[in-house]
Amino acid sequence: MEVEKIYAALPVLETERLLLRKVTLEDVEDIFAYGSKEEVTKYVTWDRHRSLADTEEFVRFVLNQYENNKVSPWGIEYKENGRLIGTIDFVSWQPKHHTAEIGYVISPDYWGKGIGTEAAKKVIEFGFENMDLVRIQARCFIANIGSSRVMEKAGMSFEGISRKVAFIKGEHHDLKVYSILRDEFMHSRTVEGGRREKSSAFK
Repeated sequence: MEVEKIYAALPVLETERLLLRKVTLEDVEDIFAYGSKEEVTKYVTWDRHRSLADTEEFVRFVLNQYENNKVSPWGIEYKENGRLIGTIDFVSWQPKHHTAEIGYVISPDYWGKGIGTEAAKKVIEFGFENMDLVRIQARCFIANIGSSRVMEKAGMSFEGISRKVAFIKGEHHDLKVYSILRDEFMHSRTVEGGRREKSSAFK
């Protein structure tokens, strides 16, 4: 599976509450609304957006990634109000090894609602079903408890801590590593499907 075959036409993914779709210039104000908050940028690799110009620069970078069929993010649109409330993507993808890593950011206005988990599950599903992946991982700062919970609720297993693995904002950081394998994903879907069938039988 080649990167270009997926990103030449990044598909829209839909969940109960979300649309995962391409970011556009119309999303600049929504992205700035969360990208300018200290609590959002505390545990990410990029700096806080200090002006709409910073956000526009980011969006134009993303648009260029789309145009050149390179790895690029889905915007997370909340169906209820049509707002873009975050992004999620495969921050790295190694087709030869059938592995990838996901990353995400969510507006704090939507923390604690299961939004990150809902988006992560859909992207994980897409990765295993459309990208021929056998392993998907995610990493986060040790202190980022919210992100750890998203990974766990998305079905990922904690593997350990990579010590001083990332140099971010002038400091070396330890990162927690989570992963899920295709076999585990398929098993969990089978179990979940069985539960739904059993539940329906008693209605």
